[in-house]
Amino acid sequence: MINDPIYNAEISAGSLMLREGRIIAGLLLDRADENAWYQAIIVKNVLQKNTPATAKRQTALMRKRLELMTPDLWKLVTKGQSDVALQSLLACAIKHSRLLGDFMFKVLRRHYKEFNKQVLPREWDAFLVECEHIDPTVKSWSENTRNKLGQVVYRILAEARYLDNTRSLKIQPVSVIPEVRRYLLDYNEDYVLKCMEVAHE
Repeated sequence: MINDPIYNAEISAGSLMLREGRIIAGLLLDRADENAWYQAIIVKNVLQKNTPATAKRQTALMRKRLELMTPDLWKLVTKGQSDVALQSLLACAIKHSRLLGDFMFKVLRRHYKEFNKQVLPREWDAFLVECEHIDPTVKSWSENTRNKLGQVVYRILAEARYLDNTRSLKIQPVSVIPEVRRYLLDYNEDYVLKCMEVAHE
């Protein structure tokens, strides 16, 4: 029996995408059927993408992430202030991508504990080498895929304010917003919460 891979490269399809996430969460809350999805994403182009292929790809990624959580979190995405919505989307992204979560828990956490305020670009490559020992499928990823994954992970961390920006890669203190923390506790999302609380370990 072949074990499922621990890590996947799906996160490369997009970062937190706040505007798109609010729209997709709204469609999920409305219990849109497949025709309604088609009308919204392809016909009306509510995501405002240049091509239907891009719209479909980003919709698929966002749905996969959001559908791992419940309507209570979707409401935080659609109704919450931008910081609440971004942290809610980060929680979804971590649950969907162990790669993102483990990078936060192993690499960012170490920086916070050691008061080391800057992540170096090469730390992504070192992290992937560590991942290869846990999941051999990582070895099959091309150099382009590895680089793209690193870019998206750093962009996500910048969007969620864990990093100042994608150029400096300076870490910033982050606290999990009470509404998001309460959701994660209520639904026993222990792994997601520990990844998001790395600044206060």
